[in-house]
Order: sequence, then C-alpha cells, then structure tokens
Amino acid sequence: MRDQEPAPLDAERRLSTKEAAELLGVKPETVYAYVSRGQLSSRRVSGGRGSTFDAREVEALARRNRRESTGGSGSGGELSVRTRITLIESDRYFFRGVDAVDLAARHTYEEVAEWLWTGRMLPGSTFTAPAASVAVARRAVDALPEHAAPTDLLRVATIAAATADPLRFDLSEEAVLGTARTLIPTLVAALPPAGRHRRDEGPMAHRLWTRLSVRKDPDEASLRALDAALALLVDHDLAASTLAVRVAASARAHPYAAVSAGLGVIEGPLHGAASGHAHRLLQDVLDQGDAAPVIADQLRAGRRVPGLGHRLYPGEDPRARALFALLEQIPRAEPALLAARDIVETTARHAPLHANVDLALAVLTASCGMAPTAGETIFAVARTAGWIAHALEEYGERPLRMRPSGLYAGPKPPQPLPE
Repeated sequence: MRDQEPAPLDAERRLSTKEAAELLGVKPETVYAYVSRGQLSSRRVSGGRGSTFDAREVEALARRNRRESTGGSGSGGELSVRTRITLIESDRYFFRGVDAVDLAARHTYEEVAEWLWTGRMLPGSTFTAPAASVAVARRAVDALPEHAAPTDLLRVATIAAATADPLRFDLSEEAVLGTARTLIPTLVAALPPAGRHRRDEGPMAHRLWTRLSVRKDPDEASLRALDAALALLVDHDLAASTLAVRVAASARAHPYAAVSAGLGVIEGPLHGAASGHAHRLLQDVLDQGDAAPVIADQLRAGRRVPGLGHRLYPGEDPRARALFALLEQIPRAEPALLAARDIVETTARHAPLHANVDLALAVLTASCGMAPTAGETIFAVARTAGWIAHALEEYGERPLRMRPSGLYAGPKPPQPLPE
C-alpha cells in the first residue's frame, strides 16, 4: 500500500520549534540550522523567547526532505529507467535476456548490434556507409588539428554525417535502424588510417584495425579479439553516456544528435577514456619490468589504480574475463598479459580488486601496435550501437519524460536584489 502524505496543516497556523522539529523529524537545533541556511523563516513570539514557523513552509520542507531521502527506493537516489535491452546481475550481463559473453563468442559485432536493435539474429550482417556521408565526414575530420582526441574526431564526423542526411528527423523505427546501419561505418571510415593502408569493406573490426594499428596484416586471433571487444562493449545498461543519449531522445533529438550527446560524455576519465589511463599504466609496468614501483607511484600521488574494480561487479568483470581469454591466444600479447597480472597481484596487497574491461582493452591495444587512445575509440564505436538501441527504445516512450525535478536547497525566496 502506498504511504500516505500527512494531512495539510492549517495555513494560518504557526508552529513552535518543538512542533516544527517533530514534523520534520529532526532535533530543535536542526530547525534553527534550516533558518540559518534560508530554508525556513522564523518569527519571534511576542513577549516571549521562542520562535514560531509558518506551517506551510515547514510542511513543504518536510515533503522535500522525504523525496530526497527516498528518491531511489534503495538505489541511493539514482534514476531508474525501465528498459528491455540490458540486464546486469550476479557478475553477468545479458542482452535482451541472452548472455552477452556468449553472444560475443559466437557472433560478430554487427550481428550483436542487430540483436540489440531488433531482437532478431541476422547472420552475416554487414554495414555499408554511403559515399556522400563518408566524403563530408572525412572532410570535417581532416580539418581538425593533429592533437584532436578520438572522441573529437567521432563527434565531428557524426555532426557532418547528419548534415548529409536530409531525412535525419524521421524517428520511425525503420528510419532510425537505417541511420544506425550507415552511421557506424561512416564513423569508422572517417577516421584517419594508423599506417599507410585503409580498409573500407568487410567486417567492422577489419576496417577499424587499419585506423588503430600500424601493423598492416593482423593475424586472425587479433582480429577476433578486436571484434569480440566491440561486441562485449556494445551496451552496459544506463552508463552516463547512455543516459545522456536517452535524455536527448526523450526530447526527440534525431539519432545523430543523440549519438553526439553520448560522445560528449564518453571521453570523461571515469568513462570511455579510462582504458587510456590503464594503457599508460600497463606500458610503464612493461618498461620497468615490475608493477610494484609503478603502483607505489600511483598510490603516493593519491590516484586510484586504473583498470581495476567495477561498481556493478563485486567479483570479476565478465567482459574482462572473456577478452583476456581471447588475448591468451595471441603469442605477442603474453608480455602485456603478464604485466596486467602483476598489476592485479601487486594492488591486491593494498585492495583486492579484479581486473576490469579497461585493463583488458589496455592489453589488447598495447600488444597490437595501437596508441593509448585506441581503447577509447573501440569503446565509442562499440557503444554507438547501444546508444541507438536506447534511443529507439526512448522514442517509443512519452516525450520529455526524462525531466527530473530539482530539489531546491538554496535560500528561500524572495531574497533582496544584490547591491
């Protein structure tokens, strides 16, 4: 049964300090703290030493406090959104009810993306980028300075591709799926090649390899690891960037704009850019031959050790476990794998944390001739498919539902104009 709100107080009635404290569920001294912060106003009792309080103000503050204390129904006040896409529980995660690790082991990135979008498995799925879209995206990316970050390139390419699509405002499911199948290959095609060769056909992992690695001819095991990384990272419930995408879609922004919103969030050091920090840490361990001094420097500087632990997985990150298993099949990855193991074991003396997918991505990028920022590119390209899935789902919901109410905690208006 739903908890009932207390009956409204008499608007003309004034409450004593004791009555206000009882209604708010706090000590009398806390009531005066509310007054000092401007959240309540008080009035001295005529001829007395106590104060009285406006019943309506006290009741409104009590309602705000109740909303704030119960905002998440046990989830720490976090926003909850009903979704049919991804479930995370018991150190596993599922795409539309199917184990995501199993999907990545048996299907390509493109096939997993289609499953996420439609709930149907389409064997042999491929994505094709329109020539006009690629041309305008490449021109935009080529105009950026050399030091531009991967997400800068992808964001500019997304905006450029949008300008080449006059039907981008069509939010029907068929149109959005068409956008998804052309936007992802356009983003990859717009990236400059890492070496002398650029591939624009075949599986997405093969095309992306030429943008990330200076090695011309990758072995099959390395390509399989890259493809699996894309499939494993395609979605992860309501991560910060995915929430940004859903907010944009709630306002009925077109898919390009929704993806751009996700790209604007993903480059944060606590999100998509985390693998770059793990890559640099791993490289330092490889250079020194020992994790102990590198970890000591991290702790001495008051920094967390990147690539370890995940708030959603008390045990192992299933994405890291799956990717490490594939990396063990690549002979040249052995030094990086040993360095990663050294990082985990050394840090365990301070805090027993498991490796997360950022450390696994670092091993992949460090052992395959890729730059430290390559993991961020892999993450962003992979997650674009998940963002489209969430945008599609949000387009089917009530418009502007992603509009939470602020819990105002500032001075009670009206305040005098500043001098």
